[in-house]
Amino acid sequence: MTQQSRPVYLKLRDLVAAAIIEGRYREGEMLPSVRALAAEQGANPLTVAKAYQQFQADGLVEVQRGVGMYVATGAAEKLRRAERTRFLEEEWPELKARIRRLGLDPAELAAEA
Repeated sequence: MTQQSRPVYLKLRDLVAAAIIEGRYREGEMLPSVRALAAEQGANPLTVAKAYQQFQADGLVEVQRGVGMYVATGAAEKLRRAERTRFLEEEWPELKARIRRLGLDPAELAAEA
């Protein structure tokens, strides 16, 4: 599934997941409210709520009723492992095939990285 064909709530989930992995939202810190993130991203609040519900279902956030959602302990590492697995199983085979198709040298690509 290409990034363009992914549902909006998954794109929002990926955006927040990247922020957690990169440390912009640290363990124990409160995530932006549903309304704040919706306004920031130009998204429907229900769509943001769906993305946040996925984090809750995956045990990546802790909810304090009436206060907000906080990044759970270990969330960044759990997300990093899941993203790594997804990349290696779904994205890398396609990239590798494209590299071969285009006749690119992996060593040269690595040197440019």
